[in-house]
Amino acid sequence: MKYLLVISFVIVPCMFSYTQGRNAGVFYNEGQAAMVQEEWYDAAEAFLEALRLNPSHAEAAGSLAYCYYELAEFDQALSWVRKARTLARGKMNLANLEARILIALGQLTAASQIIREVLAREPYNREALFAQAEMDIAQGRSGEAVTRYREVARRYPEDQDILLSLALVLGSLGRHDEAKGYIDRVLARHSEDYRVYYYAAYLASRANRITEAIRFAERALALKSTFISARSLLANLRYRQGQFAEAAGLADGIISKNRNDALSWYLKGMALSRLGRRQEAISVLSTAAAIAAEDEFIRAALEDLLILGTSLEEQNRRRWAAWHFTRARDFKSRNLSEQALFEYRRGLRLNPYARERQEYAEILRVQGFPARFMEELRFMQDLGLGNQGIDDAVEAYTSRLSTALYRRWQADPLLVTKRHWKVGIFSLAAQPALYHVDGAAVASGYLKDLLSHDRNIAPLEAELRQTSFSTAFRAAREGGADYFLILTVMENERDLSLKGELFVGRTGSPAGTFTAYRTGPDRLRNAGRNIIDQLTAALPSRGELAVRRVNQGLINKGRADGVKPDAVYDIVKKGRVSVKNEGIGLVYTEADVVGTITVREADEEVSAGNLARNGFYDRIEPGDEVIFQTEAARIPPSAQGTVSDPELRSLLRALH
Repeated sequence: MKYLLVISFVIVPCMFSYTQGRNAGVFYNEGQAAMVQEEWYDAAEAFLEALRLNPSHAEAAGSLAYCYYELAEFDQALSWVRKARTLARGKMNLANLEARILIALGQLTAASQIIREVLAREPYNREALFAQAEMDIAQGRSGEAVTRYREVARRYPEDQDILLSLALVLGSLGRHDEAKGYIDRVLARHSEDYRVYYYAAYLASRANRITEAIRFAERALALKSTFISARSLLANLRYRQGQFAEAAGLADGIISKNRNDALSWYLKGMALSRLGRRQEAISVLSTAAAIAAEDEFIRAALEDLLILGTSLEEQNRRRWAAWHFTRARDFKSRNLSEQALFEYRRGLRLNPYARERQEYAEILRVQGFPARFMEELRFMQDLGLGNQGIDDAVEAYTSRLSTALYRRWQADPLLVTKRHWKVGIFSLAAQPALYHVDGAAVASGYLKDLLSHDRNIAPLEAELRQTSFSTAFRAAREGGADYFLILTVMENERDLSLKGELFVGRTGSPAGTFTAYRTGPDRLRNAGRNIIDQLTAALPSRGELAVRRVNQGLINKGRADGVKPDAVYDIVKKGRVSVKNEGIGLVYTEADVVGTITVREADEEVSAGNLARNGFYDRIEPGDEVIFQTEAARIPPSAQGTVSDPELRSLLRALH
């Protein structure tokens, strides 16, 4: 976009010589020729000049809107297509373009209204039928889109775009044999079309036929060597096949043509990382992050390398931590505490010695967690980072907490606190990724980091990348995980969908599905937090009877865990609670329930209450499990509707 604006201003000084003897129609024709070659910047420049000479040139305005649409500048595209429609009322092609732009912007209601109006006038308008199918996909109804495309295909049986669309949607649904049938039909009829080979390569990659996909991508490049999308896909495929040096070389080729291609820098950095060339990878990913500062996948991959592969004193760790602290302060100034906490935590992962820990502690204090506030300040004192303010605060809160529940029970909350679930988070190597190579592995690391701050769930320490479901199952079972989550990432340049499929660690049986869709800035963070929130809400809350004093007991969960006074919870004999074989839930018999605890006082980290035995004999002992939810509340989650596939939408948008 910036480049385009620069062009429009740079040409002004020499405009007279550039336009002499040329009218708006000449520039319009030049723009059309550039569009045929998919030179969108050149085409946009020509259309802008045509409109400068003739502001009422409807065709130029409509074509300019299409150029912006192809450049994913949808707001600008919408502005120009609406201007074009005022200049050429009744043009169905412009109405359809506006509908597709609105779909890309997520304004589905407005898009639906335009599509209905077009189909009311022309029931079999091809582009409107395409837009209607695209609407189905945007709403997560890919199955309905298949039906709609097939209806259109019966009316236009030789239409290349329809057959390709059908193949892409079927491929996204995992119906790979059907998709192959349609792509083979198109290949037979259009054997010299480089785009067909590109889509064939993509579909083969989704079916995990990597060798075949590479062959198709190479054929696309043989037909058009400047086709960057095919070169990027080929680099991605080489990476997935474990040919990391070749992938890095292909990325270098793209970078040589465009130094600002952040995704190619990212791919090169990921490939170097897999080759064990960690310092080079950090340097390359740093360049990618400088180009695209808001790209969360690039930043997360870079930070993971820094956290896992460099010393705590590494200067780069401080540099990137500072970025998070700046954002944290911004969120804090706007009273967005949860977002600020996330940024502080991420920054402190990179630089544990940062003085910003005091700012992080202050948020915990304001949220009503004085014990955790003091814990952070004492940690700073232990690191030699104390000052008069910190020392005074520790002294004041030590006095204030002298009557806290854990003090009265002489129980150290740090020793009593225990996580009662272990969950593995994995990605599968076979998962395709059109934008961020290995994106599912990067996102899995992100979710694991989020989970590390959960009070009831411990993330399993295991390799994030798994070659198959069976290896993920084995890693979870051998690691003693209660459940394991396999994460799928679907994205385009603006939108992100995450899908987490949860399985029982002991049996490998399905337990539930969690989905999240986000668009705009911070979409990985927001979608990741949403998946974790769904997971934590679905798992039953569990605790432990930490201390018993006659008919009173102290449990290791408090206000921070949702425990409230007067609540009554079951106490189950230690070792008798097990995870369901399928779905989410706990299994124990009535005979295993040895009593109940009625909470009388809930502190920050622990709670105390009255014990009541179950039966004639008193069998309640420290270490017994406390169940915080009734069985009726533990309903296994199911898929929250089919999620829109942003990657599919992007491919279809480029196709039509």
